[in-house]
Amino acid sequence: QVQLAESGGGLVQAGGSLRLTCAGSGRTFYAMGWFRQAPGKEREFVGAISWSSGNIMYADSVKGRFTISRDNAKNTLYLQMNSLKPEDTAVYYCAADTRQKFIIRGYEGYGYWGQGTQVTVSS
Repeated sequence: QVQLAESGGGLVQAGGSLRLTCAGSGRTFYAMGWFRQAPGKEREFVGAISWSSGNIMYADSVKGRFTISRDNAKNTLYLQMNSLKPEDTAVYYCAADTRQKFIIRGYEGYGYWGQGTQVTVSS
């Protein structure tokens, strides 16, 4: 069964940190990324990473605060979130593709999605 499972979400005060993990199983995942969706808003791009980790990009709203990394041996993606703000509150989704090794920014480019994990930042 092909699956992406996020973990690590929770409630944190503004200025705090969280680390999200996305564990893949069933297939080797190449291009991977993180998206988020706040209540009443559309899903938005957070960041993405290529298979080799040689190409990484971030949304301007998280640049300098969030760090994406991956461990291909474990088929796992990470999102380290520092200096969290209340506007970071959202459900965070992991996305992955099994064909494309280069970086993918658009959500339509990903073939697989996790179930999401809630991140809540209190002020």
